[in-house]
Amino acid sequence: MFYCEKGNRGPPLFAAPGRIVEGWYNAPMALPFNWNTELQDGLKLLGAFCLALPVGWYREREEHSIGVRTFPLVAMASCGYVMLASPLDMAAPSRIIQGLVAGIGFIGGGAILKSDGSKPGTLVHGTATAASIWTFGVVGACVAQNHFVLAVVLSALNLFTLRILLPVKQKLDVDPPK
Repeated sequence: MFYCEKGNRGPPLFAAPGRIVEGWYNAPMALPFNWNTELQDGLKLLGAFCLALPVGWYREREEHSIGVRTFPLVAMASCGYVMLASPLDMAAPSRIIQGLVAGIGFIGGGAILKSDGSKPGTLVHGTATAASIWTFGVVGACVAQNHFVLAVVLSALNLFTLRILLPVKQKLDVDPPK
């Protein structure tokens, strides 16, 4: 209860001594926690992690520097950022995705190495890793936006490209076209 003139529903700053006004501010104490939403968000993060894990596992098994930790982390982080932006406004997810593309491109750029050129045709390494990191940024964003089929297809195609097409690339590197 606040003291002020009768009929004045203003805050206590404007209250006159001796007057009682009831019901000036009666906000319900509701916590912004919804179990269904939070469970869905947690499952989305877990889904992004699980979609990135096979590629990370394969890269780690092949003794690449970026593998089982990096790919799931990139997918989960991008999923988390896009989910965080979704309730803000309609333009927020596009701005977040734009920032993710730039940031993940920076991480991918760190995966690309230039060698000394001692072996012919091996001047640049890590472009497939950089592209895979970028792909899993998109996978995380797809999961956050409920595009699950697109996320699964991207993950499967990435694994196919890294694993199945590697012998084809190695054969082309050994026998260059004339």
